[in-house]
Formats: sequence, structure tokens, C-alpha cells
Amino acid sequence: MTMQRILAASKMLIATLVVSAVGFASIQVAHAESLLEKARKQGFIRIAFTNEDPFSYVTAAGKLEGEDIDIARVVLKKMGIDDVDGVLTEWGSLIPALKSNRVDMIAAGFFVTPKRCAEVTFSEPVFGIGEAFLVKKGNPKNLTKFEDFVTNKTANIGVLSGAAEGDYAKAAGIAASQIQAYPDFPTELAALNSGRIDAAAMVAVTAEQEMKKEGANSAFERTPAIDHIGSKYLKGHGAFAFRKADADFAAEFNKYLVPFLGSKEHLEITAKYGFTKAELPEKKTEELCK
Repeated sequence: MTMQRILAASKMLIATLVVSAVGFASIQVAHAESLLEKARKQGFIRIAFTNEDPFSYVTAAGKLEGEDIDIARVVLKKMGIDDVDGVLTEWGSLIPALKSNRVDMIAAGFFVTPKRCAEVTFSEPVFGIGEAFLVKKGNPKNLTKFEDFVTNKTANIGVLSGAAEGDYAKAAGIAASQIQAYPDFPTELAALNSGRIDAAAMVAVTAEQEMKKEGANSAFERTPAIDHIGSKYLKGHGAFAFRKADADFAAEFNKYLVPFLGSKEHLEITAKYGFTKAELPEKKTEELCK
């Protein structure tokens, strides 16, 4: 074989190898495993939770449960995913944990907000609920709404880091020096008990559940539900959150979630966590993201 023919054959071989490599890569991309396929194959999905009763928490017996968890289990089973693997996560780390693939979805009474919508894909909301404060018994500083901290500069409010209550406090005009953020509820309640804060802000159902745990001899009391800051509607709508890349999974999840909401089974599941028909969602995710 002449040198010219050897060079021509070599070029043809290289071209064939390049085409084969490109074709192989295309096949790999085309068959990239989706979250739904992966979860069905492994039989579970990783869920971020925050140990907040009644949404998602671990019981004294070590069982993962809660309003969000029970709903997720029902919907995921309809999708062919048999179980959930709970990953305890601080409030401020929920979205980072999701985006870094440490978890596959958030189930934590997570409110749909425009800011969060820019980072994650939400399911349709599963509840709509107002806020409340836990205060020392007798409510010595008479704190019943967010605006009370604006008129009383000596009062400090506690919120969870990264939670909606911090945004509500700022929206009401409360000074940053009066807002204290905590990583979890036990730390926030310890601050209330010690007098470092004068009120712990949280959703009304959580406040009610905390009072039940405290019992008749509690040093705290719950304020009436708050559903407005001035004229602004304040009912938070919680939903499940997924990565932007898993929007197809969220769509499949919604396909089973939406007809389940408000059903007899749904209401029976959520009743044991203090939810009623009054807490059914009033808005859609698309509206809440605007």
C-alpha cells in the first residue's frame, strides 16, 4: 500500500471513530436516566424535611411523618415510588440541598414565593394558612400582629432562618435589629423562654401543635391567627419543591396530587395534624409565583 493510500485510510478510520463517538454520546444523552426512572428503580426518593410539626418530623419512635410526608407518600405510591428517605435539613439549607442533589424534593410546609420560584419548581399548593405567634403567658407586650413590633421598638421577634416569617417581618417594616433568626424550632423556643425574643413567629397550625406538646402548664400562649400585614393578604401556601431540571417529575407529581386534594382520603390524613377544609389551598402555584 502506498503512503498516499495509508494516509487516506487513516483519515477514514479517524472520521469513522469520531462519528461513532458522537453517535454513542447521543445515545447516552437520549437514555439519560430521569428522576422518575431512578426513583422507581431504587424504590424510594430522598426528601428534605425540617423536623417541624405538623409538616415533616421524626417521632419519638424514630418514624418520619407529618402532613407533607403523608401526602407525599400517597402521591409517590401512585407514581410507582414505594418509599421516602428523609434527610433532616435546616430551613436555610433546603434549596441548597436540593440544587446540589443531596435530596430530590422538599417536603417541609415550604411556602411558594416568587423568589423561591426563580430557583425551584413547585408542585401545586397543598394548603393555605395564616400565621401566629407564641408569646410568654399573659402576652406582656401585647403582640398580636407583625405591625406591633414597629410601634414597640423594645420587642424582638424570632423567625426561622430562610422561612417566610422573616420576609413578613421585613414587609411589615420591623427593624432588622428586632428580628432574630434561628436554625430550628427548639432553638427559637429556647430563646423565647429565656427572654431573648418576645414572640416566636410561625404558621398557625405549627403554633397550635406546639401548644399541645407544651400542655396545660406551658409558659407560652398562642396568639390569634394573622392573615394580613396591613391590607396585604398573608395566607402562606405550602407546596413540594423540585429541581428546575426535574420539572417533568413535578408535572407527573401534580397529575396525581391535584385530584387527591380535598378528597375524603386527603382530609382524613391531614385532620390528625390539625388541618381542616379551611386550610385547603386558595391559590395556584402560577399565581403565587408572580
